[in-house]
Amino acid sequence: QEEPEPLGIKQEQEEPEHQQFIENQLCIRTLPGHSLYSCEICDKIFSGQKGFTIHMRNHMREKTYGCTTCGKRYYSRSGLNLHMRAHTGEKPFTCATCGKSYGSRVSLNFHMRTHTGERRFKCGVCGKDFRQSSALHTHMRTHSDQKPYSCTTCGKRFSNKSVLNSHIIIHTGEKRYSCLACGKRFGQKSQLRYHMMTHTGEKPVSCMTCGKTFTHKGNLSEHIKTHTGEKPFSCSTCGKCFSHKSLLRNHMRRHTGERPFSCTTCGKTYRFLRKSHLICHMRSHTGEKPFSCMTCGKSFSVKCNLTFHMKTHTNEKPFSCAICGKDYHNKSSFNYHMRNHTEEKPFLCVTCGKGFVHNSHLILHMRSHTGEKPFTCTICEKSYAIKSRLTSINLLINSC
Repeated sequence: QEEPEPLGIKQEQEEPEHQQFIENQLCIRTLPGHSLYSCEICDKIFSGQKGFTIHMRNHMREKTYGCTTCGKRYYSRSGLNLHMRAHTGEKPFTCATCGKSYGSRVSLNFHMRTHTGERRFKCGVCGKDFRQSSALHTHMRTHSDQKPYSCTTCGKRFSNKSVLNSHIIIHTGEKRYSCLACGKRFGQKSQLRYHMMTHTGEKPVSCMTCGKTFTHKGNLSEHIKTHTGEKPFSCSTCGKCFSHKSLLRNHMRRHTGERPFSCTTCGKTYRFLRKSHLICHMRSHTGEKPFSCMTCGKSFSVKCNLTFHMKTHTNEKPFSCAICGKDYHNKSSFNYHMRNHTEEKPFLCVTCGKGFVHNSHLILHMRSHTGEKPFTCTICEKSYAIKSRLTSINLLINSC
């Protein structure tokens, strides 16, 4: 006699053709070296066979419930009802901690984990924890090198659809998010959120070692490396090491001579290794000086110049030369001074190989090869390669 099934549990038999369909997917898409299962239809990745099997059943079902507003279809009526709230704006589920409301209980549960710190979805390969299963699915692609989403414009591939959407904005130039305080526009909502912190002064992320605060978690991660001394990215040309990949990429341009950021106003293509340098340069055309000294009111176009200036009020000189004892307000001036002792000339001309102590000296030297003379006298229209020569001529004329 067969044993009865436990109460409340119905043993569901997989239809033969469905079972064969799932087994075929397993045979084809099980990833080598790991217990990872990848769906051939939609490229979702699963760490276990059970979740994969449940997911594959969804591909065998028909989406019979359609939205009358946008036409999107769902497997169940409950799924359609949740979707309709996106059109009606209904948000019946409210967080008891902060009061934020959501359209579904699932979304509220995800949000609650930001308060509790709960991370219930764990990667079976590296052990990393996540708050949402979707974040785990996206993470699993880093182990498989799978990038199912590709840009139709440039062909670049991505593991995450949201990252692809952010990338597409680079091609379209669309900036739909506007700052209510200053009117500045951004392509991504996250960029606007971080920008708003420059108005509010909010810095929600802090270093556990020194207490320094930051607006962005990524900035904190980079800062922590200043305590650990970690520099995992090394230059294959000169061996210099860096704490972040972007710093290495910027450094490599010194070897290749690449300067990809061009000013559309004056066309100074060769001058800018980084986008941040171009942004600072553009302020010389607009006259914008967004960084003001709280002590004397003097304004600056670049934040680091304000930081240097503030030390003139405090007379702080934290950088001291161990050889001659001379003190400096900022690290760049200190590094520049140290090259007088070491005779290091890290800035090399790609045309003739001549080395320079400072990057600005290299820029002036490059004009001897290009023949560029960007500084023009408004009286006689004669041009000069160096601004100081034009200034000297003007002073001479005015003194006569």
